[in-house]
Amino acid sequence: MNPMEIDNRYLEIDPLDQFGTMGPTDILVDIKTYRLRMTGMVTRPLSLAYDQILRYPSVTENFLLICPGFFVNNGRWTGVHLTVLLQDAHMKNEARYIDVKGGSEKTVRISIKDIFQKKIFLAYRVNDKPLPQKHGFPLRLVSEDAYGSNWVKFVDEIVVS
Repeated sequence: MNPMEIDNRYLEIDPLDQFGTMGPTDILVDIKTYRLRMTGMVTRPLSLAYDQILRYPSVTENFLLICPGFFVNNGRWTGVHLTVLLQDAHMKNEARYIDVKGGSEKTVRISIKDIFQKKIFLAYRVNDKPLPQKHGFPLRLVSEDAYGSNWVKFVDEIVVS
């Protein structure tokens, strides 16, 4: 199943306890000391505590989490759109990419063009519940047209280049 070719508008939301997982699920994040950092080609680098992230305008979308050959789950994801964070950090005009890094040392590169044209955000809730640890608490990258292997878990840094 290619996420770019599937219309999930009429699919039921899968119960969270039925969601599959891949990759690390046991990374513990101390929410009292956690910070999401945005660095690189910005004029105002960010270092945001979890409660600060929750104050940004939120977006909620139903996306399929697809790990080919293993599972497909339809979930309702809520979080902060990357465009909002880029604007708050005053991204420089010449920036072309962001690297989203997670606590599991996973990194995904996304073009700035895609961020402004697609539904790509950092989720902190799924199915109206706080994002569980095994799904990447406190933040997980979600994208409407990417496989789950590119949905970085435990996001702690975004580098603009």
